[in-house]
Amino acid sequence: MKLSSDELHARFRRHALRLTRQRAAIYSALASVNSHPTADDLYRTVKQRYPMMSLNTVYYTLSVLCRAGLVQEVNVGHDVARFDGNVTAHHHLICVGCRQIVDVIDEGLNQLAVSRGQARGFRILGHRVEFHGYCAGCQRAMLDVPPRNGQKH
Repeated sequence: MKLSSDELHARFRRHALRLTRQRAAIYSALASVNSHPTADDLYRTVKQRYPMMSLNTVYYTLSVLCRAGLVQEVNVGHDVARFDGNVTAHHHLICVGCRQIVDVIDEGLNQLAVSRGQARGFRILGHRVEFHGYCAGCQRAMLDVPPRNGQKH
């Protein structure tokens, strides 16, 4: 989703953050995709327009944006953190083959709750549901794999 300059300023103002060119570029790059990129992915994207941008700036900015609640870290067993510009209540489909992450918007999942007894005194702030499996592309690839060592399918 492409954000207007006014909407970008409003979002940062609501979260009491100063809007710099670097922050705007990183946030806009993340908010405009649904792919849950890594910090390195965002760095490569933003560096095209801002060649003086450092990888440290991207990491630091993502940390600031996460703490402010403008983005969220999606760490679902990958070896590196992934980031999501969509901070509304949603959940994820995660491919264990290619590691693709897809948003799931489902009001029923948003309504899940733990009984008082099960909560064991925890003050629950939120929840995230993750479905693990194989995306359509990985399923097709598994069907197209030739047999090994002369074995039949």
